[in-house]
Amino acid sequence: MRSQQSSSSNTGGVPTPLAQFNAIRITKPDGGQYGAVLDSLTQADLPDGEVLVRVSHSTMNYKDALAITGKSPVVRKFPMVPGIDFAGVVEESADPRFQPGDAVLLNGWGTGEVSWGGLSQYATTRADWLIRLPAGMSAEQAMSIGTAGYTAMLCVMALQSHGLAPESGPVLVTGANGGVGSIAIALLSRLGFLVTASTGRMEEAPHLQALGASAVMDRHSLSAQGKPLQKENWAGAVDAVGSHTLANVLATMRYGGVVAACGLAQGMDLPASVAPFILRGVSLIGVDSVYAPMSRRQTAWDRLAVELPASVLGSNTRLIGLSEVIPLANDLLAGRVRGRIVVDVNR
Repeated sequence: MRSQQSSSSNTGGVPTPLAQFNAIRITKPDGGQYGAVLDSLTQADLPDGEVLVRVSHSTMNYKDALAITGKSPVVRKFPMVPGIDFAGVVEESADPRFQPGDAVLLNGWGTGEVSWGGLSQYATTRADWLIRLPAGMSAEQAMSIGTAGYTAMLCVMALQSHGLAPESGPVLVTGANGGVGSIAIALLSRLGFLVTASTGRMEEAPHLQALGASAVMDRHSLSAQGKPLQKENWAGAVDAVGSHTLANVLATMRYGGVVAACGLAQGMDLPASVAPFILRGVSLIGVDSVYAPMSRRQTAWDRLAVELPASVLGSNTRLIGLSEVIPLANDLLAGRVRGRIVVDVNR
């Protein structure tokens, strides 16, 4: 990109370029220790890419915390800047689809894992991975939604594509205090669904009810090994937990129920039986946000711009600076973080 800079005129809103900028940088020298630090870089340090984005906001997700702490092999190339999503303004572009000044966002595509991510004041990326910021949505709002909220919308779309409607019956959301769970509750309740939230922090019940949950249950009733078939409770579910929790969710689905699975906070195993699928006609849909087709991404973001009120984002979001990211990673992994964490990379 730096050898093919766009000659297009500025469309407005391009900040003054930075000679040096801040970024979270993960290194693992040969034979050395894995580590993450807040570093000062120059544009010469950036990988090649078609578009240079001046990032204003990014997020802290579960995967980012794993990358920063090294507690899971999320990062596959070193050095790496974590951050699986970001929003900002195009500063340079070698692709005619994007002009300097365009407001854009990015989710997934291995960003923060195999290509440098958004916990930085600059990011280079492929043009095919960017989408335009929906009209009326700020960069901070977009990151209040982030990959977690975008994933939640993909789950809602998956449930609806399998015919789930409010009249079908109650729905369950696991991992309710997390980013995916909290926004899934808000979206489903506003579509008219009766939502039960499952959480390990019952003290957060008032917050979950404010998001739209009609009932809150302790996750411990789902997190241990259970029977292959149990009492039929739910017409639909969004699961961000996996392992025994997902197995118990499947075992408690009503006949013809549908489950959208998108996470593995408890584990990536599935100690379940085929009984719910065969005897109750239950459907399990895997929801991938990383490599979802662009048309599905755009639909999800366009719906989020309309269906998720700004008031929900405000009550569900904590704003931090780039220097606060590394100390927060262990708290996020331990489940001590509620809702969404937005990172203002310029503070």
